[in-house]
Amino acid sequence: MISNNFLQRHLGPRTEDIRAMLQAIGVDSVEQLIDEIIPENIRVRQPLSMGEGLNEYEYLQHLKKIAGKNKLFKSFIGMGYYDTITPGVITRNVLENAGWYTAYTPYQAEISQGRLEALLNFQTVVSDLTAMPIANASLLDEGTGAAEAMLMFHSFRSRAQQKAAVVKFFVDENIFPHTLEVVQTRALPLGIEVVVGEFDPAQLDEQYFGVLLQYPDQYGQITDYRAAVEVLKEKGIQVAVAADILSLSLLTPPGEWGADAVVGSSQRFGVPMGFGGPHAGFFATHDAYKREIPGRIIGVSRDANGNNALRMALQTREQHIKREKATSNICTAQELLASMAGFYAVYHGPKGLKEIARHIHILANVLVIEMKKVGVKQLNTHYFDTLRFALPENTEMSKLTALALEHEMN
Repeated sequence: MISNNFLQRHLGPRTEDIRAMLQAIGVDSVEQLIDEIIPENIRVRQPLSMGEGLNEYEYLQHLKKIAGKNKLFKSFIGMGYYDTITPGVITRNVLENAGWYTAYTPYQAEISQGRLEALLNFQTVVSDLTAMPIANASLLDEGTGAAEAMLMFHSFRSRAQQKAAVVKFFVDENIFPHTLEVVQTRALPLGIEVVVGEFDPAQLDEQYFGVLLQYPDQYGQITDYRAAVEVLKEKGIQVAVAADILSLSLLTPPGEWGADAVVGSSQRFGVPMGFGGPHAGFFATHDAYKREIPGRIIGVSRDANGNNALRMALQTREQHIKREKATSNICTAQELLASMAGFYAVYHGPKGLKEIARHIHILANVLVIEMKKVGVKQLNTHYFDTLRFALPENTEMSKLTALALEHEMN
């Protein structure tokens, strides 16, 4: 391996610095310092079984060799992950620009107005499409958003519900499976009972504090939930909806039919699938919940001179302020990817987003027509872009799988 003295030249203490520090604390060597500080019962005396290190160039070649083993097929799986086109201007100026490379929201508002404006734009896009008055600056993914909605509802239970120990949370069986797993994982330590089944509002009683629905569901079916939500509201049950953000350009947004929280992934807004992530989740809700919202929120304020300025708002919810009493324990976001999604919406505009959504829906309609011609029955009657078909009885799955592999399709 070719030696690289960059670290010695730019990072860490030099030999003379180490010698001066050791002299100041009264030890002769780093080894002596370790012997005096680290208890013997936790010391590892034998060398670690690690291979020889690689320099940057060698490491990149190693990664490329591993990545070259992947076979890039066209993915038709869906389930919250869809192919998308990233506009060149966003690729060049945001995704490939090291100045945007962070997952975090900026604490120093005075030097971060551009980044804060990009996040405020993301929040505005989410708020408009979901028909909700307030949105946060992104979460890790859709599953995190769904779990946080459950926790928010749990902490927002009425006094009567808390007194009666109402701990049931219903999840529609047609939710994305990976979202369900996150919800179940987060519910377990808090004693929340997650009930999964076929959604029927008449079967849900006062033992439930919340419901999670998918819109459209994992099979592509679009359901009109307006009447169902009215029934749930009469019972004091809060409603969260995991929604496809692009479909909301055409569909009636959950905020207009009574949802209390809307979550999802903004991946469809120009963010590459990236073999499953990362992508920016979104979270939108009503003002009544603003003290319970997870994650960062960017707000409009004024500077010392009275000019409009942006800053992180409602920080008293967060654990860096309230510590163990915080209502939000999400200390990161997907800032880069949220900014990309927001810029995608700006690039296309409301009209452009609707045109993209219509184009995708038309292509789905074409597939439906062609499948009918060969006698394949469609199972979901109302859809945006996800279709479900019943295969003929004589279909051999092994042959179908082989055919898909031959044509490089998932």
